[in-house]
Amino acid sequence: MSGSSEIIRAERLGFKYAGTDKPAIQNVSLSIGRGEFVLLTGPSGCGKSTLCRCLNGLIPNFYQGEISGDIMVDGLSTSKQLTSELSRHIGYVFQNPENQLFALTVEKDIAFGPENLGLSRAEIRSRVDSAMHVTNTVGLKDLAPYELSGGQQQRVALAGVLAMQPSMIVLDEPTSFLDPKTAEEIMSAAEQLRQDQGITILVVEHRLDLVARYAKRIIVMNKGEVVADGGLEETLDTQFEMLTGLGVGVPRVSLLWAMLRRDGFVTGRVPTHVEEAADSLSKRLGN
Repeated sequence: MSGSSEIIRAERLGFKYAGTDKPAIQNVSLSIGRGEFVLLTGPSGCGKSTLCRCLNGLIPNFYQGEISGDIMVDGLSTSKQLTSELSRHIGYVFQNPENQLFALTVEKDIAFGPENLGLSRAEIRSRVDSAMHVTNTVGLKDLAPYELSGGQQQRVALAGVLAMQPSMIVLDEPTSFLDPKTAEEIMSAAEQLRQDQGITILVVEHRLDLVARYAKRIIVMNKGEVVADGGLEETLDTQFEMLTGLGVGVPRVSLLWAMLRRDGFVTGRVPTHVEEAADSLSKRLGN
């Protein structure tokens, strides 16, 4: 594993799928540090999924097309490494967890990755137990994945990724199939992993209400390019019109605050979540 403070570095990265006229992404240059919690957002078709496929080596190893520029993951060039090797460094939790759950029981599903690394039985047992404990799935270990709720499936998919002990986890629109309470639990679990294990978290999401509570940085894409990259609070405040113009689902409390500020009822930076807004109002009212 690389000792660099960076886990992702892309320089002028571009990719055009075979049979298409326009590149899906182009001129993407960015760096993501270890232990960051980053939100990647933008309208549908902006290139988010393509960028993520570059991160885990699916591009160029499984998708045909023309790639340009460079991308390094944990010090490894994705164009020179097998996806099996990259999976040790970056884990990917799909939008629909059913797409990656296939074993007869939850426990066997979580063990699948470590088993394919050729680890000892003791090491596999240790990793599976640890992953189930962290994701609160111990009680589900003997159940079949299809018996689980959407939130439980998401947790099992996350546990399977954790058992590989990656340096970074990508969560692709993890709240799409979940109720608000379960979605909040998944985001909280991701943040706990970042705090406890130093894992870098990248969440791909176009609805920002839940993620905004945890992410400190936001990367915005449009038409295959990065159009904004900075602190979440500052970007929401200064690029609010741009975000809403792209159809990004900004936090509702941020939208409300921006409307009130426009009409002169409040001042100051747009808050990212309800507690922050309440605290700001409380200070203004002298409570």
